[in-house]
Amino acid sequence: MNERDKEYEDYKKEQEKEPSDYLEANKKMWNSLTEAHRDSNFYNVAQFKKDRNSLNAIEINEVGDVKGKSLLHLQCHFGMDTLSWANMGAEVTGMDMSDASIELAGELSQEIETPANFVVSDVYSLKDNLQGEFDIVFTSYGAIGWLPDLNKWAEIVASYIKEGGFFYMVEFHPVIYMYEWGNNFALQYSYFNESSIIEEVEQSYTGDRHKQKQVSYSWNHSISEIINSLLSQGLQLEFFNEYEYSVYNCFPNLKEIEKGKFRFKPPYDKLPHTFSLKVRKPFSKKKIAGRIEV
Repeated sequence: MNERDKEYEDYKKEQEKEPSDYLEANKKMWNSLTEAHRDSNFYNVAQFKKDRNSLNAIEINEVGDVKGKSLLHLQCHFGMDTLSWANMGAEVTGMDMSDASIELAGELSQEIETPANFVVSDVYSLKDNLQGEFDIVFTSYGAIGWLPDLNKWAEIVASYIKEGGFFYMVEFHPVIYMYEWGNNFALQYSYFNESSIIEEVEQSYTGDRHKQKQVSYSWNHSISEIINSLLSQGLQLEFFNEYEYSVYNCFPNLKEIEKGKFRFKPPYDKLPHTFSLKVRKPFSKKKIAGRIEV
């Protein structure tokens, strides 16, 4: 191996390392974001208190009736969507690594008199902080990009689903994360999970600014990585959908094509913007008295 090849191999190994401080850095950033988002027009907490719903048509229609069902919301931020599911009849638990977010979620729960359980934990440590199984495990919009290892994530997801229950996610499409939105839409990042993306963040996706710069760590995940990580846990895919719009005006150069639907301006309007999927945990087969019981 010549010197140039050795330098390249050393560089690759360095890029592939999982930064040991990513959890602490991201927690600090999300605590800062909670403060910015609490009073933002984007989240519009005052309107939520009146409407008691922050969910979108995609997830409402695809998840279906939640009355009387237990629901775990992973990476819930400060809990507006979690409380929305509760207001639709679910028994909800929300978790987030940001203690500031969970504190605000608890305050909202009390203020609108909607019962909910909230837990401070990062996803990978959740088994140390929450027991039980749920009819529905849910995550949405901008969540999995903060996780480096989806196989570990899928194991956690599967462990919390009751037999016969399901996991549902709706997310921004990984294709749009390949672009540097603030740099004339330069094609900059790999579609695949090759290394962490480390950024200095001055402004939230809501347009609100941090009091001081924050460092964030994120990861891109391909569709195949997402689906295969879930299938490897024995979960069964029921549907996978892609959409040509975002339900949030949270990226540069989006245009509202109809109420609540935003699309990038040409030529980037041709990109997929969001996707959703549902996987179910099958009932186990138990052998009882010489026969198979399903």
